[in-house]
Amino acid sequence: MTKWLLASSILVALTACHSKTAGTPARSERERDSVIGASQLPGARGVQGALRVSDSAVSHQSKVDSAGVP
Repeated sequence: MTKWLLASSILVALTACHSKTAGTPARSERERDSVIGASQLPGARGVQGALRVSDSAVSHQSKVDSAGVP
């Protein structure tokens, strides 16, 4: 009985420590939004538009920043 209790407690401890996301890298917010934008979900076109506007703003800001550099 004691061996069974010890074995079951070790099994419970090992399964509690197991990570479900082991081996899968975390995606950035940009990557998640890009995947949603490419899908057929409702609102995906809006996500694509927001990403396009964000890219445009970043591009514009980098041009403004580099314009002041001699």
